[in-house]
Amino acid sequence: MPLQQLVEYFNDRFEHEHHSRVRTFILEDGKINGLFGPIRIGSIFLPIRHADRPEEIAGHAAQISVSTYESHQQQTFEIENLLTDAVKQPVDFESIINLDRLCRTVHMLNYLPVTHFDGVLVLEVDPRHIFGVKSDHGAYFEEVIVKCGLATHNVVISMTVNNFYSLHPARLLEGLNNYRNRGYRIALNLVSLYAAHNVRDLITKLAPDYLRINAPKPDRAATDGVAVLQALENLKALADSVAGQAILQQIERKEQAALAAQAGFDLVQGGFYETAQNGQLSITNPTQRTLTYGGLY
Repeated sequence: MPLQQLVEYFNDRFEHEHHSRVRTFILEDGKINGLFGPIRIGSIFLPIRHADRPEEIAGHAAQISVSTYESHQQQTFEIENLLTDAVKQPVDFESIINLDRLCRTVHMLNYLPVTHFDGVLVLEVDPRHIFGVKSDHGAYFEEVIVKCGLATHNVVISMTVNNFYSLHPARLLEGLNNYRNRGYRIALNLVSLYAAHNVRDLITKLAPDYLRINAPKPDRAATDGVAVLQALENLKALADSVAGQAILQQIERKEQAALAAQAGFDLVQGGFYETAQNGQLSITNPTQRTLTYGGLY
């Protein structure tokens, strides 16, 4: 189905679901943007590479980029505050669910030009979405995927876990297993090297396909190298124990890449490899900036 026809289909669908005449999706210059109030949302795709052969791409992680229609710095600043403040406000599950679905639809439509690529697309799901949807997690988005001519087994549902959400393992397990039962792969995104101490039981029971870990800062690796390497090796062993793969992400320096190799990580992601490969896939607009705090996109 032509991209413009898909855009119109999803505009009609969102208009019907939300009883609004706003045409949510915009196609410009071959790129899809979604409107959420004053926010304009686009996609950036970050390549995930094989650690032992970084010239080969195993998949992409999707991130949102946000902008207004004008490129004034003050407007961009206000948008960032709006998104940050939303996290601090009382939970509005319906808004979170709507934003999550909009962002994932934007990412899926933008990813269509590279669907010939036989890798995975990692999409972040807000934990509050898991709590807000009562049942049949993944059913709504499965319709989006099928409409786009894709398959759920190429989509990785990733959730950032922290101490608060680890206190509700039963609900998280139920929601994530709903996705898995529909063919999606599952990833857990750990907020720190030591986050697994508090979610080890969740990891063991869920057995995610991927564990995503942020690379330690270069200065920390230099001053506390032995402890950092040990922590990374423990996380790699934990992923191995549940037959999953470990991804070390946000690698920007050679020292961080060396740690990934030493710890035996399966997959890597970060600007260091894109500088070397000169192959980062990025879908964005000149006026957009990327927000990368956990769980919103």
